[in-house]
Amino acid sequence: MISFNRRTKVFVCKEPTDMRASYDTLFAKAKGVLNQDPFSGHLFLFINSRRTSIKCLFYDSTGLVILAKRMERGQFSRINPMYAGEITLTSAEFALFFEGANLEARFIAPRGSPPMVESPAEIKKSFPAANRELQITAVYFILIVIHGTVLEP
Repeated sequence: MISFNRRTKVFVCKEPTDMRASYDTLFAKAKGVLNQDPFSGHLFLFINSRRTSIKCLFYDSTGLVILAKRMERGQFSRINPMYAGEITLTSAEFALFFEGANLEARFIAPRGSPPMVESPAEIKKSFPAANRELQITAVYFILIVIHGTVLEP
């Protein structure tokens, strides 16, 4: 049985993968393309070009495990190959992806919208100085809700 903890990452290969690939080929892609250690205990997700099949490579301390799924109808969610960084999923996101849920909003910004912001530092930079007072008010409100009292600054 495969079990994940909250520290388990799912690394997604952005390049389409031939589903005839087996242990050695997937191992080499995890090491070469994803630049990760296949023996780390993390899951490595490979998707075919039509997005109808996936294979996952996983090391469970006794050997390599391949998990495969082919969709009977529909496709797996699209992963943007132009996404700048490495694509990792949490175990909850992987469970949704594995069931065929649409995760495009996670990786692709809608047309006409600004590029996706990935870090809290970038989010902070995107707020104009006029909204700083609003941010401080929101923080005080959260502290009141959590602690039940107003803390002096």
